[in-house]
Amino acid sequence: MKYHVFIGSTLDDVKSERKELPRIVMELGHIPVMADHIDTEARNAQMLLQKTIEGCDYFIALVAHKYQKDEENINPLAAEYSIAAKKGIPVLGLIIDDKARWKPAKKETDIALIRKLNNIKTKLREGAFETWLNTPDLCQKAQTLLSQEFTVNPQPGWVREDRTIAPHVANELSRMCSENSFLRRHYSHEDHDVAVKMQDEKKRVLKLLTLNKISLSFYYTPGENWENTRHFRYIRIFKLLVPELALGKSTAEISRFLGTVLNPDLDKTVRKDYPTPSNTIKKIMADFSALKLVGCISGEGGNAGDEVWEITQHGKDIFSTYRITQLEKALEKKNEEGANPNPV
Repeated sequence: MKYHVFIGSTLDDVKSERKELPRIVMELGHIPVMADHIDTEARNAQMLLQKTIEGCDYFIALVAHKYQKDEENINPLAAEYSIAAKKGIPVLGLIIDDKARWKPAKKETDIALIRKLNNIKTKLREGAFETWLNTPDLCQKAQTLLSQEFTVNPQPGWVREDRTIAPHVANELSRMCSENSFLRRHYSHEDHDVAVKMQDEKKRVLKLLTLNKISLSFYYTPGENWENTRHFRYIRIFKLLVPELALGKSTAEISRFLGTVLNPDLDKTVRKDYPTPSNTIKKIMADFSALKLVGCISGEGGNAGDEVWEITQHGKDIFSTYRITQLEKALEKKNEEGANPNPV
């Protein structure tokens, strides 16, 4: 199953950041779609844009501090968002964090335009969204957001025509489904017990990840020693690594990723090679492996430094359980606030 993901943004102010999103979509195995090549001067441009967006499964909106180009009077993202919302396409927001460093030249100064921009951000916050500080943080948040949405809110997507089911195969599948339905009813009690045990195991693993911590130090450029030792919960490191390990990452790549994302001092740049200690990274991955969350694939020659780590199906299931729990907590909190509009 492949998804079409439409990428919309406020264009010029996030031009370099926007270039990363198609790569992320493709690395996740899906198809990025953009309106960049639609001739806006053509008579049927609006209709073509509408058909393009309506044919997509998800809409991802990238927003910073600019509403429109200086020489134009329209905001393309607002029009694109409106089409997606009317069609009921899931909209995922990537909104710049108010703490992010940003050039004043790429910020709106007109009060009316700022108000319009804030209206867009407010609408995006009504659905699934993340805030980002810089390009590496944006890439990580985009991967996580898309992976979560594919899991909790799957769409029809598409398959190749040569993989569609022939009529006689469909009939056989129907017969087998009927038999399977009978067997499921027959063994429903046993299935229930197994499901309860599996759910208890997932909760146990999540509890272990939440309770255990690891110390990480950082090596900067230039620098002569490890600095800024911080303690991080395993659950935080795990949820950061899940989308990264979908295609496999080496120990060195994991060290570089965690060094960049978890760097507590943004005024300093971490070094390229092992900005976090290799022995600590290997300990983390060994612990995750013991919990059957990841698997190790040796590199060429079987050298210890060539190991490549991948998320297991069990790891994906654990992450899915974690995310659903978080989403349910947010829903419960919203319901509580609705039931008590004027708390004491």
